[in-house]
Amino acid sequence: MQNVQRKVVSVLALGQVLGGLGVASTVAAGSLLVAGITGSEAMAGLAQTSGVLGAAAMAIPLAKLTSRGGRRLALTSGYALGALGALFAITGGSYRNIVLMLIGTFLVGAASAAGYQSRFAAVDLATDVSRARNLSVVVWGATIGAVAGPNLMEPSGYIALHFGLPQLVGPFLFASVTLTLAAVLLFSLLRPDPYLYAARLADAPRIMQTKNTREVLQQIRKIPRALLALLTIAIGHVVMVSIMVMTPVHMAHVDVQLRVIGIVISIHVAGMYAFSPVIGWLTDRLGRFKTIGFGFVVLLTSTIISGTAGAAQSVQLAIGLFLLGLGWSATLIAGSTLLAESVPQEIKTGSQGVADLVMNLSGAVGGALAGIIIAVLSYGWLCAIAAMPVVGLSVYLSRVWRS
Repeated sequence: MQNVQRKVVSVLALGQVLGGLGVASTVAAGSLLVAGITGSEAMAGLAQTSGVLGAAAMAIPLAKLTSRGGRRLALTSGYALGALGALFAITGGSYRNIVLMLIGTFLVGAASAAGYQSRFAAVDLATDVSRARNLSVVVWGATIGAVAGPNLMEPSGYIALHFGLPQLVGPFLFASVTLTLAAVLLFSLLRPDPYLYAARLADAPRIMQTKNTREVLQQIRKIPRALLALLTIAIGHVVMVSIMVMTPVHMAHVDVQLRVIGIVISIHVAGMYAFSPVIGWLTDRLGRFKTIGFGFVVLLTSTIISGTAGAAQSVQLAIGLFLLGLGWSATLIAGSTLLAESVPQEIKTGSQGVADLVMNLSGAVGGALAGIIIAVLSYGWLCAIAAMPVVGLSVYLSRVWRS
């Protein structure tokens, strides 16, 4: 089984590389395209919002596909829908049709949902001593896409111009190729299917997903460890998103160069993904609760360092944003591992879909509220408010840990 698991993790990680390249390359281009089509910079955020909502909306359907046909079916479908969405965005961008454009970014969100659920596929066949490390390797696969994707906007734009298309649809042209390759890779090589194979090894019948989201949430609430895991994933994500999206706005108040802002965000992305294998090793070595606690401490430290930094203090902000990414990594990996092993088989895939749904919706709400907070109060207040749910969840962590 170890050989099968190594193959599964390798295929999933490579799928993450291809999927991450495709999705990350479209983020900036989508915002610029929407702003160009609508003639309003205020509308530019619709592209990212649409993508986040797409990832949230697809989380539960992909989980249901897993329960009915396995991980291969679900992940292939997610990446295929993302590739289709890229084609919609190309058409919308070429004909300046905002409806087609937003449908496209919404469907590209399905690829993000597939990427998120890949981390759970990595633990279907994992043992207790390697579960977090296997999950973290798949999360780490997103590093290449997250770092390299945005830098492909210019070269992919030249390719679009070569074919007589607007330059800004180039990243979506590139995404249509990489997401198709990810779908083909998983469909061809994710054999045996880890979810179905795990069920056979356990000599258990494949359990069809019949419970709806509300029923799954009700069962999770009755399991303290599972509830802690779900809240950890959600709170870690909302803190990360709310501070991250407003840091460039904070820095722009004193006309910091875009290059410097880009470097700060790149350092943040490195904190999110580059050390994932280390976090996975710590989670297996120290335990889920200790690693979650570590993540909370790092997040709280980040809010202090970032919140006390002036707009021109780019070095301090870079340190704060790096820790923000590292804390997010710890909460995501340890929280996801704890969730995967805390719920009964009949809601396993359902709980994973719910986790991604809650995580994405939390991020969307956090990003929206962050803009209001920074407009009414300040960036420092935003960081202070973001720290509050982490403190509250730390109390709950200590209660579950002692029980």
